[in-house]
Amino acid sequence: MKNTSDEQIKQCQGQPEKQTKEQAILLAAEQEFLSKGYDGARTTSIADAAGVTHAMLHYYFRTKEQLFERILNEKMALMASSMVAVMGNPALPLVERIGQGIGQHFDFFIANSELPRFIINEVATHPDRLRIMQENIVRIAGVLFAQLQQEIDAAAERGEVERMDVRMLIMDMLSLNILPFLIYPVVENVFSDMTADREAFFEARKAESIETVMRRIKKQ
Repeated sequence: MKNTSDEQIKQCQGQPEKQTKEQAILLAAEQEFLSKGYDGARTTSIADAAGVTHAMLHYYFRTKEQLFERILNEKMALMASSMVAVMGNPALPLVERIGQGIGQHFDFFIANSELPRFIINEVATHPDRLRIMQENIVRIAGVLFAQLQQEIDAAAERGEVERMDVRMLIMDMLSLNILPFLIYPVVENVFSDMTADREAFFEARKAESIETVMRRIKKQ
């Protein structure tokens, strides 16, 4: 993630427009906050990484808190949207859509692998931020989850899937998809034969997540 962000920041620096300067600041801030947390992040470091002066950073984002909230809100919106992906393509059968959605949700965390640990750390050190996270998720995903429950209930009536509470399905998905990113630093050297190729490891975990949920919901 860091290398990608560095490349994006350099691209933004090469374009003098106001919008690209703001984008460069946001990319640098994302990298700084995700790697160091709110308390450890420094606006001077963000300005240096973005290629702007400290005064210019405060011109675009008056306070560190304002900049952090912008990053947090955007990441929470993206995470909620990744959960909405469980709805999948309406043209596909329900079970296939759910499997596709779980895979897309996992891919989101492959692209944002530092986010799970960041969220846990921020909630632990700043409990007030939990409300912001919850509001973002409920606002985007609440109605769609209700719709998914209706579809699952109807499919269960037809004998196509097992009966289940969609909230349990979401809990299964979150547990299976997020845990690998939290524990990877712990198991990296313990299961070295499995984790040596990081990309292959996470692809294998994605397939395992999908297969585990599919076994749960398919009618036997």
